[in-house]
Parts: sequence; C-alpha cells; structure tokens
Amino acid sequence: MSQDLMAMLEQAFEESTKLYQERGFQRRVGFGKRPALISVDLANAWTRPGNPFTCDQEKMDNEIIPGMQRLLKAFRAANLPVIHVTTAYEITDRNAPFTDMGLWHNKIPVDVVDLADKELWAIDSRIAPVEGEYTLLKKRASSFHGTELAGILRANGVDTILVTGVTACACVRQTICDGIADGFRPIAVKECIGDRVPGAVAWNLFDIDAKFGDVESVDRCVDYIETIGQSKP
Repeated sequence: MSQDLMAMLEQAFEESTKLYQERGFQRRVGFGKRPALISVDLANAWTRPGNPFTCDQEKMDNEIIPGMQRLLKAFRAANLPVIHVTTAYEITDRNAPFTDMGLWHNKIPVDVVDLADKELWAIDSRIAPVEGEYTLLKKRASSFHGTELAGILRANGVDTILVTGVTACACVRQTICDGIADGFRPIAVKECIGDRVPGAVAWNLFDIDAKFGDVESVDRCVDYIETIGQSKP
C-alpha cells in the first residue's frame, strides 16, 4: 500500500474514531469461554498466483500464512474447533437454466472456481486441515449463509469465533457480520486477513472494529488460546 494512501486512511480513521466514540460505537465484544477458528477461503484460488481471485501475495506469504500457522498450532494444542471454509460451484455454465452460482456470476467470476477442479478450492497445503478439523463448502460470501456453520458451532458449545482469511471486503466481513447477528463473539485476526485491493484490509478492519467485532493481533489471540488450553483439566 502506498504511503500516500495509508496517510489518507489514517486521517479518515482518526476523524471517524472521534465521531464513533462520541456516539457510543467501538464497544468491545471481548473473548468468550470457548472459541473456534474460522478460516475463510484460504484455498489455492485465493492464496496462490494466477487466478482471478488471487490476493496480495506479499501479505499472503509473509503475514497471513505464517499467522495462520501460529493460530493452528495453538488451536490444535488446546484441542479447540477449527473450521476451514472454501468456495466452489458444480454448475459453472453461465448460460445454464439452473446453477448453484445464484446471480453472483453476474458480478464476479465465480464460474472459474469449478468444483470439478479440486486443486482450485483445496485449502492451501501450508495450512492444510488435519484429522479432526472440518472443511465447509460455501456458495455465497458469508460462511453462515445457507450452511451448517452456526449449528456446528452451537453443538460444540462455541461462543467466540476467530475469523481469518480473504477477502476483507467480502467473505471475511460478511462472515463476521453474520456471526455477531447469530450470537457469536467475532474476533478479526488482524495479520491473517487479506484482500486484492490496496486499502481494503485497513478500511474494513477499522469499520469492523467499530461495528461488528473486535480486531485483535495474532499475538493476543495466541495468548488467549494458550490460556484456555492451560485452564483445561
């Protein structure tokens, strides 16, 4: 991100913070007692180069993947739920009379993520699921929309969701918005959220922190998970 763009965003954040705080925004939802990790669309079509959905590769390789590796290590050590979310479509012909793409293909190229090409929608091998973790296939932006996610979380006694992945302006944001609407405490893990467009991550994390969830660092989240792990009998 250019220094000029970041300076403009910081100025906008400063002014918006004053307005929000005067009006009672930017409250904290806080960490709960039992968290789950929700990793959104960290699959090859988004994490690797050469796809229309490819995200910022520098951030992906140097921040998001290493941050995810730390989170996964902590969650696995504490034996806490991990859900990997990905997106793919079975009927990708845009002229078909019926398709599982809905109308989204009229806005973005979701037709390239073909369910038949498993490599595209497979979770990145650097953070691949292990036995005991769940991979959820979604069709829309939110990981909750039309899926079993909320039911799985409730059945496992989850009250807090640590959300990571891409993109900040769409699937991550929509997952966080639906998460708080469904009664979960959303925590956006700052270093583990990315996008394709400069400025999108910074602006969306600022706005999420003001209205829909808490933005916390990887360090803070790992400390929280390790504390829970130590407190288990």
